[in-house]
Parts: sequence; C-alpha cells; structure tokens
Amino acid sequence: MSKKTNDKAEVRVEGVEHALTRAEQFIEIYQKQIVWVIAVVLGIVVLYMAFQRFYVDKKSEEAAAQMFPAEQYFEKDDWEKALDGDGNNLGFVDIVSDYKFTPSANLAKYYAGLCFLRMGEYDEAIGYLSKFKSKDRILSSIALGGIGDAHAQLGEPGKAVSFYKKAAEHRANDFTSPLYLLRAGILLEKEGNLKEAGELYERIKTDYATSTEGRTIDKYIARIRVRQSGN
Repeated sequence: MSKKTNDKAEVRVEGVEHALTRAEQFIEIYQKQIVWVIAVVLGIVVLYMAFQRFYVDKKSEEAAAQMFPAEQYFEKDDWEKALDGDGNNLGFVDIVSDYKFTPSANLAKYYAGLCFLRMGEYDEAIGYLSKFKSKDRILSSIALGGIGDAHAQLGEPGKAVSFYKKAAEHRANDFTSPLYLLRAGILLEKEGNLKEAGELYERIKTDYATSTEGRTIDKYIARIRVRQSGN
C-alpha cells in the first residue's frame, strides 16, 4: 500500500474519530434535553395508543350502530330525519358532533352534505362535503362533484366547473369521471365556452366510450359543432 493511500486512510479515521468525539460532547452537554425529548415522544405515543383503544374504538362501535337508522332514512329520501334524527335515533349532524375522530363521523359528513344538497341548503352542503375525507374513489369523487353541484346552484359556474373537473380527475374511474366531465361540459357550453366544452365531450368519447355518458356523447359533440359553425 502506498504512503499516499495510508495518509488518506488515516485522514478518514481521524475524521470519524473527530465526529464521534463531537457527538459524545453534544450528548454530554444536552443529555437532559435529549432524555426529555425522548420521554415526551414516548408519552405522546402512549397517549395516542390509549386514546385510540379506549375512546376511538369504543366510540366507533357506538357510532356505527347510530348510523344505521340515519342511513335508512337517507335511502328513503327522508333528508330531514336522516340529518336530525327521529327523536329516538341520532341523525348525521349529531353523529358528526358526538362521535368526533371516528370513521362513522367522517362518513356522516358525506351523507349530511348530500342531504343538505337535496334540500337546497347549498352552503351547508359545501361545508360538510369539504370536510369529508376518504380513500374510496367513488365516494370521494361524488363528494367533490356534490360541491360542484352546490356551486352551480349558487350561480357560481367557475367554481362548479373547477370541482367537476376535480371530481372527474380524482382517482379516475368509468362511473364518476364521465359523469362529471359531462356536467362540466354542459355548464361550460351554457356559459358560451364552446371550445372547452367540446374538448371535455371529446375526452368522454375517447376515454369513456362504454360508459352511459359515452354512449350518448355524440349528440353533445354534434351540437357543439353546429354552434361553432354558426348554423
């Protein structure tokens, strides 16, 4: 081994030793603080696990049981009882407030938002649907689309189109994506934006040809072409 190589090796060793020495000094100086930070982190973990086990899990079971009657009213289009309960069972609004941090409370936000949407209370619908979080591609897309519907009803076409597009592109699928692309296109066409409306219609024809919307999209495309030609 050459002297140059030995020198480099010695430099590396000295560097490591120096780093270790500095680390030891740091630990010695800040030992109490380090122990305190570790204790705090462990305490947070223990508290979270206890909260999850003794509160969230228990409340989740109760909330799931409370949800069933409200869901039945929702299926029957009885929006008021679904929202506010029937005197014996809680509605979605109470489930959201009484069972915070549970999966049922989160799902109740979705249902409550749709109930308010059906009842024409659009600001309330937006509020609840905006707070709903889900990894389910269909429910999450419908929630975004519902916000779009509410903005459309409030006379806010720009916001409506924006949310329709989000709903279509969010975890794209053959069920909700063409539906919300079509709603966005119809609203854009109504607002006179024929170019963008036509692009969305063409996208449905290309990407979702076998969907319900895809099977009827030709008439929308033809209408756009007629309007663009001025005939």
